[in-house]
Amino acid sequence: MIALPPNSRVLADAEATARAAADHLLDIAGTATGERLAVCLSGGSTPKRLYQLLAGADYVGRVPWSRIHWFFGDDRVVPWDDASSNVRMVREAFGHEGPVPAGHFHFIPSDEGAEIGARAYQRTLQDFYGSDTFDPGRPLFDLVLLGLGSDGHTASLFPSKPALDEHEAWVVPVPEAGMEPYVPRISLTFPTLASSRSVLFLVNGTGKRDPLARLDAGEDLPAGRVVSRGVVTWFIDEAAAGA
Repeated sequence: MIALPPNSRVLADAEATARAAADHLLDIAGTATGERLAVCLSGGSTPKRLYQLLAGADYVGRVPWSRIHWFFGDDRVVPWDDASSNVRMVREAFGHEGPVPAGHFHFIPSDEGAEIGARAYQRTLQDFYGSDTFDPGRPLFDLVLLGLGSDGHTASLFPSKPALDEHEAWVVPVPEAGMEPYVPRISLTFPTLASSRSVLFLVNGTGKRDPLARLDAGEDLPAGRVVSRGVVTWFIDEAAAGA
């Protein structure tokens, strides 16, 4: 088995990873002292089961829905009802908004293109945070959920793309994705992801062994650049870990 990132936990399979992530979210919520919590959601197939669990019978009564505001780490510039939209995936997983109070989902706007959508979402985040600049002592997010792409990308921060070197903007347009589907995207930047009390990577499947091995070898992949004001944790299933 390859050497895994610090603060890694290997679990049996994707279901176990999702349940551990649900418990982790409850732990984060239980230690948060503010009236509001901000959770940044990841797209893709890996976290969908987590969202289904949170809205399901085992967890729905334990989640402090009235306190949590849900944001997005990235999305494709497609209509919200498109099959590749993270908005659609999350809505379906939560049961079409289900237990989430009105106004607590903060979707990335995509109807006017990547540049306009990125500026609008940055304003949404800044309005919620109450400032245009980050205070190191007051993170924006209580929890950021992220995935690991087969090429080492996370959110829509792809290898060798200009967005990797953005240090000022909170949100950036990504005109050209690094993998299919090759549609424009909108993504949070590394400084925005770093303004967090906790980051959790969810990594499942044999297709993730290669990027994990490349991270272990010291390759400069986008996922390896993610930091947090708190701890960056990895939940990895046995298939990905090669266990």
